[in-house]
Amino acid sequence: MRHHLFEWKEGLLIALNAIRANKARSILTTLGIVIGICSVALMATAINGIDKAFVEGISSLGADNLHIDKYAWFSNEDFFLMRNRKNVTMDQFERFKKLAKLPLAVAPTILTVHKVLFGDNYVEGTLMTGTTDEYVRTTNFNFGRGRFFSPVESNGARNVAVLGSEVAAHLFEKQDPLAKTVKIDGIPFRVIGVLDKQGSTLLGNFNPDNQVYIPIGTVFKYFRRNRDTVTIVVRAPSTEMINATKEEALGLMRRVRGLMYDEKDDFAINQQEGLTENYNQVVGVIKLVGLFITGLSLLVGAIGIMNIMFVSVKERTREIGIRKAIGAKKRTIMGQFLTEAAVICLIGGLVGLLLAIGLSMIINKFLPTSVQMNTVILAITISLLTGIVSGLAPAWTAAKMDPVEALRYE
Repeated sequence: MRHHLFEWKEGLLIALNAIRANKARSILTTLGIVIGICSVALMATAINGIDKAFVEGISSLGADNLHIDKYAWFSNEDFFLMRNRKNVTMDQFERFKKLAKLPLAVAPTILTVHKVLFGDNYVEGTLMTGTTDEYVRTTNFNFGRGRFFSPVESNGARNVAVLGSEVAAHLFEKQDPLAKTVKIDGIPFRVIGVLDKQGSTLLGNFNPDNQVYIPIGTVFKYFRRNRDTVTIVVRAPSTEMINATKEEALGLMRRVRGLMYDEKDDFAINQQEGLTENYNQVVGVIKLVGLFITGLSLLVGAIGIMNIMFVSVKERTREIGIRKAIGAKKRTIMGQFLTEAAVICLIGGLVGLLLAIGLSMIINKFLPTSVQMNTVILAITISLLTGIVSGLAPAWTAAKMDPVEALRYE
């Protein structure tokens, strides 16, 4: 055991001396590995960050929610056929809410887009969600300041607003938004609440941080006089109860919509599952492209290292001959060159990893990234494996040299 340890230590010292003696060559050799490992680590940190942000964004909207709408979110059904369905009305919502027994909370929502203004600051194209006081129970919102609107404010269609964190930051900068008046398309609204940062950049405008919440009656009073279709948000009591809640909702909506037993559903019950599936497909494509680019970089790096190691073996033929003549085993010679290739790759991997961490900190200002321990382990493992694989052929060539022929080499 001690003999093997000494051999490995000696091989490592010889490998480090060989790398030090050929600095420029070693640096150029590691470039392919640096790029490959940097690609692996960057892709892993980006996907970890995006996954984390997506899960947070989805959970802030309530993972146990069903969304009853005349449109299906992810469907092959003809959009124009869905558009011609009857609107889901507030009367239908009221009847549904009265009949539903299982849901934890039920709330109507309607979306509209407007300019929000405070003093000289404004946000164009802000998504407004018109809803009732019960909507907050269908979410996992946390409030930075204030509260959601009360039943009195909701039923009375008062001019009150709850701002997402991004909207509040743009409008008020360093000021406290609470009890201030913002103008939505010129109509004054009193700010009664500001949400903590909730969502994900992947949800775009549907991110709660970029939205304003106002009573649904107020939306109909000022912005949607023709009473467009509403979406009914239903929160199941738990994840286990989603299917039972969905079954109840399906039966009740058919009854509320006046459908006969042989008529097809003229509405859809959407789940976040569909959104998650869509997201997984997109991320799957990104992973495949990333793996292809990474694989290409590592292949180029591995070929570079293999060629340089063959050059190194050729240059040190005499040294190999002397070592074999004084009793060095094939295993020892092979181990020395494998160690050299692995060390070169490991150095390249560590440089690539540090570069990826630095770049991910910059990218994090625009897109979510997350450096995790499994990314570090993955990068180091791939570096070592690449070194061993690319060093095998040169190491074997060195190990099977005839010592007599090697000593004759000039």
